[in-house]
Amino acid sequence: MLVPSSRLTLICHARTVAQKLARFPTDEPVEELHLASDAWRARFAPPRRLICAPELRTRQTAAWFGVDAQIDQALRDCDWGRWHGQSIKDLQANENQAVQAWLADLEAAPHGGESVRQLKQRVSIWLDFIAETPVHVVAVTHPFVIRAALMQVLQGAAFHAIDVEPLAMIDLRFNGIWRLRLPGIALEEEF
Repeated sequence: MLVPSSRLTLICHARTVAQKLARFPTDEPVEELHLASDAWRARFAPPRRLICAPELRTRQTAAWFGVDAQIDQALRDCDWGRWHGQSIKDLQANENQAVQAWLADLEAAPHGGESVRQLKQRVSIWLDFIAETPVHVVAVTHPFVIRAALMQVLQGAAFHAIDVEPLAMIDLRFNGIWRLRLPGIALEEEF
């Protein structure tokens, strides 16, 4: 039986002031609205399905890739509960035990919002739907949603789930744990 081929391109929204200040997000705009150009739209020209999360920062970023973006609630950012807008540094100083519990336990939601496990389940269901869609889907979303998607793809037999293309660059950093860093597009460059 032939399985239909699906393609998914995940794009993280452009930088926001909250990211620059190491704060949990609110529904803030992106920092650099003037960066939109025809080169961005040509990067993923139709035929493709352009979707984005409902937050302002993802809608603004998606507009750089086309005017036809559809909002998909499954791509919404993690619900940070009472940590919305809070500085990570302040939380480490004032609620360090809660932050450490959240980092160590995928079920923990000390902020009163969504746990990482809940986010992963939501993204897993969405990926199953996309897998049945034989079209190129370009999705503009959030770092945590992209992390959850990567974890779903790489679980189990991760070795065979990774394609490394010629001249591919992977950035690994160690600061207590190994972290994979997926570099974004340099904003000064044109395509």
